[in-house]
Formats: sequence, structure tokens, C-alpha cells
Amino acid sequence: MTIKTCFFDMGNVLVYFSHDLMYQNVATLTGLSAAEVKRIFVAEGQLAALETGTITAQQLCETVSAACEASLQTEELCEAMSAIFCLNESIIPLLEELRATGKRLVLLSNTSLPHLEYVQRNYTFLTLFDDMVTSFAAGAMKPSPAIFEAALRKANCSASECFYTDDIEQYIQQAESMGIHSLTYTDTPALREKLQQLDAFQPA
Repeated sequence: MTIKTCFFDMGNVLVYFSHDLMYQNVATLTGLSAAEVKRIFVAEGQLAALETGTITAQQLCETVSAACEASLQTEELCEAMSAIFCLNESIIPLLEELRATGKRLVLLSNTSLPHLEYVQRNYTFLTLFDDMVTSFAAGAMKPSPAIFEAALRKANCSASECFYTDDIEQYIQQAESMGIHSLTYTDTPALREKLQQLDAFQPA
């Protein structure tokens, strides 16, 4: 068994983030309470719709504008929603080492287009990746098998030659059920140890 492709989750693996900060940022922009923003995003399903590509950022902006009785610009709402990330600097050298050995790196993330574009504008680590599978493009969110199947199509190898890390145990369990070697992300040293056990730092 040789690991040829590594799938990485984005949130709380490559970058840390806070949903609560997102609700507060949007509350500050709109004059709504953070609780009201959370209700719109979560209870009304607007964030999930954005992250599965069911609605666009413009449509979300129209919904939020109606709720706060103001005419918001889509760009300012996206910025408020997205200024919530902090780079996990410890994982960058590991990505670089994997890439140097010829491993294929694929992003596998439940995310929205505004969040992805914000990360691309503010950080450079995604240039290390060969491909990406996002929930908004795939039309499915982890732990749905559909998004993992989309990732395996990008892998250019069998599931047994793939590795995946994510901070959410439920998603790891789904990946493992599909034959993908996996680890729940807690910190980079533990991730490095697991990859060493799989000989993932050997040339592909």
C-alpha cells in the first residue's frame, strides 16, 4: 500500500475559524443581533444552502437585507461573513513535504464560494493543492457519500491509496467506510505521526 493522494479538510485543519465570529460580524454590519443572524443562517438553512450551491451570495444578501430592512452590498456581506479565518501555520511545512514527495493534494471541504475566495485572497497555501472538492461545487456536504465519491474521482488512484484528515469524527468515519485511510485532526504532530506510519513521506 502506497499513499498517493492526501485529502485535507479546510476549516479547523488548514485554517481555524469561528461561526460565532461570523454571526457577530454580520450583526455589526446589519444592526441585527448575533442570535438573529444565527437564526437566519442556521435555523432557516441559509448557510447550508450557500454551502451546497443551492443559493448564491447575492440571494443570501437579499434575504439578510430584507431582515435588517437595509440595502446591503453582496461584497460587504461576504467580507463580514468571511473575516473569520486564522492560518494554521504548523501544517504548511507538512503540506510542502508531501508535495515535494510527489503526493497529490486535494482540498475536501464543506464551504461556500465567499469563504473559499476569501481564503484564496488572504493566504497562499491553496497553491500547494492540485485540485479541490467543495460542497458548493459538488452540491453535497460531508458526510454525504456523494462528496467523497467526487473526491475519489479527483484522486487519480484507488481509495486504499488515499489519506484524509478532518477535525470532525463523523466525516472521518464516512471516509473510512469507503476505504480511505483517515485521521481525526487534533494537531499537526499527531497528523505527521500518522502519515509516517503510512510511509506517506516516501516518494510516490
